[in-house]
Formats: sequence, C-alpha cells, structure tokens
Amino acid sequence: MEQNFAFTVNLLGILLPFFGTALGAAAVLFLRRNPGRAASGLLMGFAAGVMTAASVWSLLLPAVEAAADMALPWLPAVVGFLLGAAVLLFCDLLLRRAERRAARLAPGSGKMLIFAVTLHNIPEGMAVGVALAGAAVDPSTSLGALALAFGIAVQNIPEGAIISLPCAATGKGKGRAFFYGVLSGAVEPAATILTLLLSGIITPLLPWFLSFAAGAMIYVVVHELIPESHPREENKALATIGAILGFSVMMLLDIALG
Repeated sequence: MEQNFAFTVNLLGILLPFFGTALGAAAVLFLRRNPGRAASGLLMGFAAGVMTAASVWSLLLPAVEAAADMALPWLPAVVGFLLGAAVLLFCDLLLRRAERRAARLAPGSGKMLIFAVTLHNIPEGMAVGVALAGAAVDPSTSLGALALAFGIAVQNIPEGAIISLPCAATGKGKGRAFFYGVLSGAVEPAATILTLLLSGIITPLLPWFLSFAAGAMIYVVVHELIPESHPREENKALATIGAILGFSVMMLLDIALG
C-alpha cells in the first residue's frame, strides 16, 4: 500500500509540470490565424514580463533561500546568474555565426527563446525531484511535494504559451509551434527523474542551477524579446502593457502558489 502511494506521488510529481507546459502550448491551436504585428508585440511583451517575474520569484529568490546556510549565501545567486547570461551570450554568438555562414537561420527566429525556457524548466524539474526525494524519506511531506509540482504546473501554462504563440507569430505552422512548446517542457520530467536518482549529489548544487537559469532568461528578455516586441514606435505601448501584464500574472502565480 505504501509503495503504491509513493509510486502515485512520484508519477504525479513527474508529470504535472509537463502537462502544464503542454496545456499552455495548446493555446496556439485555437488561433484562427497568425497574430499581426501589434498582437505579436503584445505577446512578446507578455513573454518578457513572464520570464522576468519567473527569474525573480521562481529562480533567484529560491536560490538565495536554498543557500541560506552557506558562508556567502549570495554567491550562488550572483555567480550562477552571470554564468547563465554568459553561456547564452556565447550560444547566441555561435548561432549568429552559423546564420551568416549558412544563411539559413533568420534573426529573431525564436531559437534563443526556446533554449532559454527549456533551460529554465530544468531546475524547476530538479526542484520537484528534490521534493519527491524528501517525500520518499518522510512520507508526511508528500502533499507538499505534490503542491510544489502543481504550482509549477500552473506556472508552466503561460510559459508553454510564450513558446508556441510567438512561434506562430513568426510564421511557423500551428502544429510546429505547439510541438516546440511541448518540447520545451519535456526536459522537466527528465530532470525530475534524474534528480530523484542522484538526489544526494544534485541537491547541494540546486542554488547554482536556479540562478544559472535566471541569468539565461534575463539575457533573452533584454537581448531578444524587448527589442522584437516593438520594432516600430507605435508598438511600444502595447508591448509595455504586455510586459506589465505578463509580469503581474507570473508574480501572482508565484506568490499565491509558492
């Protein structure tokens, strides 16, 4: 009986966040046509707001809390954040060099956005894995682990949408945009399972992973999403409104479910 309960807890904890991402990505399937320039700016701004809030409440603050017992509790947050931005800068340079050399990849194709959100999902999956590992030791914490998985699943709904909707806005088909959104969340259950298997090794490094993902996300917000959200002066107001709404939605979810 106890083994069946533990299996059910682990299965729900592994799958719930992924289902949240898939549900958000499915929003693109209900669009009758690709959004225009103004709607695209609004979506890009919304994505920027969501990612900024998630970087603070879902990643940096938990990283600081997880490192509270260290001699320098700020070190993982600061160094991890800088490393995340630096790695994405390096990847961006490599992508742009490949674009110039092969003339296949158009700037602003969304590849950096997909990469950043996918990277963001890895430490979230690891966090669920750590909680599930704790529940295996102390079953009384099982509901807490499921609450964490459910909260992340709800937070992942807009994250799945910010992958699929901008992809559709750039002219990709709805099926491909949905696939990209789902794919960005596929790493989350994999990270959860890996963390469960290696919980004794990965748990001490969790603050570094969280802050690393935050740095990567902020890099994409500043480097790609904000400039692309208002390529024309008349789009700035909508892009700003989208960013404020996105930040508010993700902040609300993080505080209410955190």
